[in-house]
Amino acid sequence: MAYAGELTQADFDQLLDQKGGPAVAVHGGAGTPPDADPARYFEGTRRAAEAGLRALMQGGSALDAAQAAAVVLEDDPQFNAGTGAALTSSGEVELDASCMDGTSLRAGAVACVKTVKNPILLARRVCDDTPHILLCSHGAEAFARECGIAEVPNALLVTQRQLERWRELHQQAHREGADSVRRKIGTIGAVAVDAKGRVAACTSTGGTMYKRPGRIGDTPIIGAGTYADDHEAAASSTGLGEAILKVTMARAACVRVRDGASPRSAAADAVGLLRERAHGEGGIILAGPDGRLGWAYNTPRMARAMIRPGMQSAKAAV
Repeated sequence: MAYAGELTQADFDQLLDQKGGPAVAVHGGAGTPPDADPARYFEGTRRAAEAGLRALMQGGSALDAAQAAAVVLEDDPQFNAGTGAALTSSGEVELDASCMDGTSLRAGAVACVKTVKNPILLARRVCDDTPHILLCSHGAEAFARECGIAEVPNALLVTQRQLERWRELHQQAHREGADSVRRKIGTIGAVAVDAKGRVAACTSTGGTMYKRPGRIGDTPIIGAGTYADDHEAAASSTGLGEAILKVTMARAACVRVRDGASPRSAAADAVGLLRERAHGEGGIILAGPDGRLGWAYNTPRMARAMIRPGMQSAKAAV
């Protein structure tokens, strides 16, 4: 575990447990490599959290803030979302994303999109401009064109780092079979609470590396990858999607906050549930309507950051 600056775990706990919004927390995925230089993850998550708080301070909603933070992470090739996302077994990027507003319970999600640079923006349009919650594949991309969201070639989303990793796994798959490949996990997400206790969450991912084309994990599924309710909390999950789906981890964590747990305690409980009942690896971030934040994970690392007004910069850890 590494912290940016001189903060300790106790320092973070105090910041997370502080009441009163606005506040923003982000994660860069529970699959953060344990041997990677943490500096680039510190930088990316800090920029994202700061973008979220900036949106709030400029009069934006909690959902605007979570979206702004998610876009920063989607555009950062270090994270498994948007540009630099994991590749399917066919060597393409397929993106999933979702968002939810805790005041109205409005939500929007997209899955298996290949030609959208920022799927979280498309998920927001599903939320705001359609009677639906989840659009996938060609239908989602057709809707993106209707909305004026530019079409981008799939190849522009592929980075050299992910391509090299895909080649290694492709060789392994030929030797041992496609379903024997060890799939790395990774997602990005953001949660926000405004000064009036309104909460929101956004989550985005490229899914597991070398997944089968058409595979959908927890990220675009409301209640599993993303959930927000002003009477409970806002949550964004990360980890093995198949396991997170089984325990509807985001909602499970939010219910614990509703029942009196702190966001920090609820996050730990939800990750414990993931391990105990679904034997899964992952993590979660939470924002409660009282302004408290929480995060937990059971993997070696999870890139994350948080910020409140008055802090000169976001505080990050990996």
